[in-house]
Parts: sequence; C-alpha cells; structure tokens
Amino acid sequence: MGRFESYVFENGAWADTATGLTWLGISIHDSSFATVGYSLSADEFGVFYLGYQPRDYFDAPDDHEATNCAAEAAGVSRWASIVLSADVDPARIEALMAPESVEEPLDVFVEDTVLRLLTLLGLPKPDDL
Repeated sequence: MGRFESYVFENGAWADTATGLTWLGISIHDSSFATVGYSLSADEFGVFYLGYQPRDYFDAPDDHEATNCAAEAAGVSRWASIVLSADVDPARIEALMAPESVEEPLDVFVEDTVLRLLTLLGLPKPDDL
C-alpha cells in the first residue's frame, strides 16, 4: 500500500492545514500521484499534479479537466517569487508536472517527484516525508 499524506507550507513552516490565504499544499495519493495547490489570495490560486493526473490514474477522463501545465507552472513560479523571494523558471516546474495521458510518470514513487519540486522551490522537506 502506498502513502497517503497531506502537507501545507504557510508562514515559513509546514502545517496540517492552511489558516490564511498564502500557502502551498501537497496531498500524496497512494504514492502514485500528488495534488499540489497554491494560493496567493482569494482570487489567485491554482492546482496541478505530479505523477499522474487523476483523470488518467482513475481512467476517468470526464471526472477532472486536464491541467494547463504551462499556466500552472507560471502560477507557482509567481507564488515562489512573492512568498519565497525565489526566482524559479516555470519551465523547470512544468518539467516535473504530470502531463495529460502520461504513460510513465517521472518517478516510480511520487514522493520522489515531490522532493524534486521542494528542492527546486527551495522549500524544506516536511519531517515525515
């Protein structure tokens, strides 16, 4: 059985839940895919996936819309710039994302891709990841 974990980075530390409007959240699902959400305000937020997109993992293309990886990479790059004062190339973020209809994910265990993303953003690793 794979790992099921959720983490939220807010105010410079990892927590269980977000309490404000500026955060980055990661939910790992069965070590196969991770949902990554980020928020800069009530009007500026996004979601993307690592490993597989849920529509592909569950073989249910009508259940979720395909992710616009380029737009989400630009969004999380902006989040990193504002929240972390980090200059992260959106193309490097997009290279980690799960594209639509991926046959083989970047890593066997999505936790490894999550760690790649955290390193790229300059974020510390949560204690139990």
